Amino acid sequence: MTAIAQDFWQEQADEPEVRIDARIDPEVEDAYWQGAWWTQPNLRADCSYDDYAPAFCVGYIGFAQYGGRFEDSEKCLCANWIRIKGDSRLTLDEAMSAIRAAWDHAAQAQLAMDEEEDRLIQDAMAGQRARAQGQQAFAAA
Repeated sequence: MTAIAQDFWQEQADEPEVRIDARIDPEVEDAYWQGAWWTQPNLRADCSYDDYAPAFCVGYIGFAQYGGRFEDSEKCLCANWIRIKGDSRLTLDEAMSAIRAAWDHAAQAQLAMDEEEDRLIQDAMAGQRARAQGQQAFAAA
């Protein structure tokens, strides 16, 4: 990526409202990617986890900050990558692929948590209805 292109991405990083979703645990996400980084498509043989880690971090932290659709936050994510990439040898395109993978993984984890939370709420409401019906039957007797 040329310096001009990097400047363009940095200028375009007019960040949307930032919100942190506490359900994304960076330590859990990092542990997952330490074990799964090598499964990335188009993996560079000359790169290590240390090259991929900043991109994964941008992805899962970006999901926690911005939520919503990846495409709506792509410019901000790119600017974040440029800011924190450090010594990573990934190109911007390679990094964006890893960022997207981490975003998608965080989104799936949150979806699973939301579904579990919905199930627990429904179970609790069903229990309350059953208790209320039992109390009404007892009061009528």
